[in-house]
Amino acid sequence: MKHLLFSIAFCMLSSTTWAQDNTPAADTEQPRTQIVMQTNMGEIRLELYNETPLHRDNFIKLVKEGYYDGLLFHRVINKFMIQAGDSASRHAPQGALLGDSKESYQIPAEIHFPQLFHKRGALAAAREPDNVNPERKSSSSQFYIVYGQRFNEQMLDKVQERIDQMTGGQVKLTPEIREVYMKKGGTPHLDGSYTVFGEVTDGMEVVKAIEWVDTDKNDRPINDVRIIKAFVIPQ
Repeated sequence: MKHLLFSIAFCMLSSTTWAQDNTPAADTEQPRTQIVMQTNMGEIRLELYNETPLHRDNFIKLVKEGYYDGLLFHRVINKFMIQAGDSASRHAPQGALLGDSKESYQIPAEIHFPQLFHKRGALAAAREPDNVNPERKSSSSQFYIVYGQRFNEQMLDKVQERIDQMTGGQVKLTPEIREVYMKKGGTPHLDGSYTVFGEVTDGMEVVKAIEWVDTDKNDRPINDVRIIKAFVIPQ
């Protein structure tokens, strides 16, 4: 249910009418909240965007409640992303399928493209696919961190064709964004379809190490990768 909607082969199409809100939130000039996520493979430091206040405040709330402490990165795909946040993963036996736990609420989409996009290190919210979630509401707790890959011009042209099909031609990769994807990398085919609400500011080497671990047929790491503790850094 809460698996990311994606197609590495770009073979799935959507007939959903695309919409987004590009209006920045009023508190974008305030200091950004910093989160530390300690894992059994190292420490990741995250910065939350003020442009996405609903996702920011929800994430802060869950971190302060200790929700993420003990959860697994239950879905890891090399050259793509690492995903966590399923409550069932805390005590899941080895090999159990994760990602479909029932949630009591969703978060309205806050898609601010082209300001916020899926560059390497982007923090974004997982969600149900368009056919059951046409408003592209986010999971209340599941998130992913982008690793992705670097692209060349020809690859980005093909990605743009895919995005055009998904969004009715309303999402265009700007020259500046294309340059980021060529120099830094990321997952551009998700742009305009998922809420990006933060980024990694330190610990990308840990993200890289996690996305290289061996996984089973359901993309769950063979050896558990666990969030030991997450906490907000006092401002």
